[in-house]
Amino acid sequence: MSEPAVTRETPDLAAHLRREAREAPESGIVEVFNYGRTRPGLIPLWAGEGDLATPSFIAEAATRALAAGETFYTYQRGIPPLREALAAYHGRLYGRPFSPEEFFVTGSGMQAIQIVLAMTAGAGDEVVIPTPTWPNASAAAGILGARPVEVPMGFGTNGWSLDLDRLAAAVTPRTRALFVVSPSNPTGWTATREDLRALLALARRHGLWIIADETYARYWYGEGPRAPSFYDVMDPEDRILFVNTFSKNWAMTGWRVGWIAAHPSLGQVVENLIQYSTSGVAQFMQRAAVVALERGESFVDHLVARARRGREVVCEALAATGRCRFAPPDGAFYLFFEVAGEADTRRLALRLVDEANVGVAPGTAFGAGGEPFLRVCFARNAEQLATAAGRLAAALGRG
Repeated sequence: MSEPAVTRETPDLAAHLRREAREAPESGIVEVFNYGRTRPGLIPLWAGEGDLATPSFIAEAATRALAAGETFYTYQRGIPPLREALAAYHGRLYGRPFSPEEFFVTGSGMQAIQIVLAMTAGAGDEVVIPTPTWPNASAAAGILGARPVEVPMGFGTNGWSLDLDRLAAAVTPRTRALFVVSPSNPTGWTATREDLRALLALARRHGLWIIADETYARYWYGEGPRAPSFYDVMDPEDRILFVNTFSKNWAMTGWRVGWIAAHPSLGQVVENLIQYSTSGVAQFMQRAAVVALERGESFVDHLVARARRGREVVCEALAATGRCRFAPPDGAFYLFFEVAGEADTRRLALRLVDEANVGVAPGTAFGAGGEPFLRVCFARNAEQLATAAGRLAAALGRG
């Protein structure tokens, strides 16, 4: 007679990790992504990226650098040509001079966020974050031991609005920073100069840092080449840290290259934190980023024009259902919409994968105030968006 098989319970090793690591939330966007990613013919509107690959003129710069042997350790703050290109790009965009010493190259916009949060908040501190918003900043603050304080924005007949009184009431003696994403992912809300001045006054009054995520500054549907910015209202001594990325403007989501803009006096601190995380971004990737900044302006214009058209297509199709409530976004490349009679948007997003073969992100992934909504990305070609919007409208029309 054979011996019975020996079984062992799987050890709960996670119980011995830091609480902050154990409790890092799962991504509600990735959940739907994983559910539908292998479906034949699915149109993916769940992630924050378009359908165009990185242009060849950018990719070829990386190829040339690889061929030239640029595969060694490099400057922690970023190679000088890229920091110079960032300064020149900002000078063109904001109409004033910038120094290369204000810019620090990071391994993605997400790493930029992690670094500036580590600079400003830690265990027992609080970071005030207007929501709905991209969830990664809140999660990153929590992993550091800080407490993200979500302050829901208002949503009414005029769209999304910042409740400055509610925001001010959320500030406590433990608050160290305000984290502001404008234009906003997912709502498309974009701070006016008056909003920015009010936020800056609040930060000055309480001695807070502002972390300004201006990833979508170029995806702006008002006048001019960019959205209003803290650069328009700040003084040099203001405590503002800017985070940004090459992902959206130059179709470089998979490259994982971003930057921090900060007062030069903070340079050694930023360099140290880069050193102790990634020790710098690969030189060949930075060469591609230089070319993106120096030669990519017409490509940025092309992407923004496609997004503008995509915005029209999606808004028209969903408005025609009579079930969708939304505010046409002023910036970014997402439509955040509510569906009448649908309370569980997580379940609805999964259902739309099955019924419409379209991937959307549930509003539950975007913090307080986002729960009743769905997000779609419209940074794609208009024909595909029309197909996707038609499928969504048909599925939602069935109730």
